[in-house]
Amino acid sequence: MIKKLDRNAVRKVRHARVRKKVAGTAERPRLCVYRSLKHMYAQIINDQNGTTLAAASTLDPDLREQVAGKTKKEAARIVGEAVAKKALDKGIKKVVFDRSGYIYHGRVEEVAAGAREAGLEF
Repeated sequence: MIKKLDRNAVRKVRHARVRKKVAGTAERPRLCVYRSLKHMYAQIINDQNGTTLAAASTLDPDLREQVAGKTKKEAARIVGEAVAKKALDKGIKKVVFDRSGYIYHGRVEEVAAGAREAGLEF
């Protein structure tokens, strides 16, 4: 009998494989996306220093009112816009998009679209 790994374990393997090649630098940090069943998180990370330069999530107090009553995809777009605005305030214009092993579809795609709309380049 074949034992199938759960979807999150397969995603983590995919993420580890990509992370061997993709790293954020000071000139071009990494925009990392994480999605849980209810919430969406996005961070801009400099992997050389190991520091988070900007972050946004649906749990942030300032975003909580904006995402109330919205669909998950609409909330994801708002998170993408928020993290992009925080990055642009710090002078970050170009990033490397790290989808964390998730398929580029749905909420992950909406975060990317929101960040691009707000002015990030990737």
